[in-house]
Amino acid sequence: MIKINLAREGRAVRGVGAAPAAASMGSVGAGAPANLNNIIVLGIAAAGILLALGYWFVQKRTLANKKEMVEVRKAEAQKLEAIIAEVEAFQKRKDNLQSRIDLINQLKQNQKGPVRIMDRISQDLPDLVWLDNMTVDGGKVTLKGRGLNPNAIANFVENVKNDPYFEEPELQNVTEASITPLVYSFDMNFGFSYQPKTPGGPGAPGAPAAATTTDGTAAAPAGTAR
Repeated sequence: MIKINLAREGRAVRGVGAAPAAASMGSVGAGAPANLNNIIVLGIAAAGILLALGYWFVQKRTLANKKEMVEVRKAEAQKLEAIIAEVEAFQKRKDNLQSRIDLINQLKQNQKGPVRIMDRISQDLPDLVWLDNMTVDGGKVTLKGRGLNPNAIANFVENVKNDPYFEEPELQNVTEASITPLVYSFDMNFGFSYQPKTPGGPGAPGAPAAATTTDGTAAAPAGTAR
């Protein structure tokens, strides 16, 4: 007669079935941390890629802005160079024009000099005296003239001496030029200045006030024959 212990067999069957279930649960529990680590690594990698892309876009935009600024500065520099060239050309034209104006003024002044000297000499020239030649060179006047008598020539020398624009005259070679009528020739030279001398000149202490003509030149001293 065969006896079977069902309770023992049941426990054995339950023990055999529970082992695979426990094993499968253990395998699931061991795989969960690995998947979480992979997700974290992928998230960090994605964040790094996003940061790199953002940095690249920022740098690209910054470079583009700098290039644009360089182009703007180049355009401004070209405009400034054109303006500088125009200013330099204008300055050259201005200097050229100024040099011409200075030359014209100098020529006018040179023309006024002899005219003014002749005007002063004509005022100092007394009666009975006339001039044959006059030379103006380097601030010095050289005269050649004639007079009917030595006293008239002496009056001319005195008038030149008292003229505030002339220096001390030097009379030379007073000789008889002809006998009928009796005429005396003379040579005289003196320096001149466009500014009147202080001693004895107009406005000097003790000096008589000089009259002026309608053209603004000083008139001859009173009592001087012309």
